[in-house]
Amino acid sequence: MSSKSFAELMLLAAIWGASFLFMRIGSPEFGPLLFMALRTLTAALFLTPFMVLKKQHSQLHGRWHQVFIMGAFNTAIPFALFAYAVLSLSAGVTSVLNATTPIFGAIVAFFWLKDKITPLAMIGLALGFIGVYVLMSDRLAADAQSTFLPALACLAATFCYAIAANYTKQYMSDIKPLALAAGSQISSAAMLLPLGLFFLPNTMPSGMAWLVVVVLGVLCTGLAYIIFFRLIADVGPTKAISVTYLIPVFGLMWGSIFLDEAITLTIIAGCGSILTGVGLTTGFIGRRR
Repeated sequence: MSSKSFAELMLLAAIWGASFLFMRIGSPEFGPLLFMALRTLTAALFLTPFMVLKKQHSQLHGRWHQVFIMGAFNTAIPFALFAYAVLSLSAGVTSVLNATTPIFGAIVAFFWLKDKITPLAMIGLALGFIGVYVLMSDRLAADAQSTFLPALACLAATFCYAIAANYTKQYMSDIKPLALAAGSQISSAAMLLPLGLFFLPNTMPSGMAWLVVVVLGVLCTGLAYIIFFRLIADVGPTKAISVTYLIPVFGLMWGSIFLDEAITLTIIAGCGSILTGVGLTTGFIGRRR
């Protein structure tokens, strides 16, 4: 991997890690549904011109029913679930739980696409779920009632990501990634915006909250997708997906710096167990060895 690609990988991890910080700031003021409706709308408005400029919009013709299914599981549902979760959970913890996506991806692929799970991957699955328990143990012991559902929402969101990834592989692998990204945001905005309008906030959100919406839509969604596609083209999907291991590091760091969130030994142990599990499940650790 060249120094340029490595720098882009670190930048992408920093951007996606910051998205949990921004959700923590904006979601309480807008409410989860309206907040994510505005995020996806902003991202759609940003990505669509690039899709048209690259002449990829024609790939979506006659495929919108598939695009809406993919958009629901890849964006609309998980975004709303994470926005709900950050009302109670810290940005850092939420970013760590997000790293369970490849674990659920392997499980869904096993049952849906009949992909094999190696003995090392099975150990990785166990380590991943142990890590989730360790990560949440202190919070569950202190206040299980207000912690259990948000944590479950995060896991449901990553399970949705896993369904979307396998659905895309099965039915939409012929569509270019930029068209998929733009279509996902367009369909998600169409789904979330009508729902979000039923849950308007009682008071006008602050200027900071509006700024967060724009940053999430343009930087953390639009530009982040473009960087991710560049990495896939330059270094391949296997190395590009290693960003999964870096996002929790930045998520924890940004939460600690800007929101004064504590990084305890329990969080570090849970994070380490989850990331080790992800590495074993995806075969990343085995390949390195």
